[in-house]
Amino acid sequence: MTETTRTPNYTDEMVTTMVATYLDNPNKDTVVKLSSELNRSTRSIVAKLVREGVYQAAPRVTKTGAPVIRKSELVAQIQDALGVEVSTLVKASKHDLEALLCSITTMSER
Repeated sequence: MTETTRTPNYTDEMVTTMVATYLDNPNKDTVVKLSSELNRSTRSIVAKLVREGVYQAAPRVTKTGAPVIRKSELVAQIQDALGVEVSTLVKASKHDLEALLCSITTMSER
């Protein structure tokens, strides 16, 4: 059998520079800048930063810019506010859950 040697995509120097640059300014623009400097795709840069344990994904937001809240989180907040467990409440629409939570918090503030 013949031995095959694998050529790494990134040298140790490239990884060190990439990590340091990203940690100085951890955002998408830095990833784009690194991809052009290192002649690699942005997906490759992100994958390497993930493997190095330094990549920070951008927080998910809605079209309005508000953070994404799962229905299960809304149900948990409602259950905490009411002090009762309602297992089928998660089947309600997200809009209804938000309205219910808003109503509960308004009533508790009075």
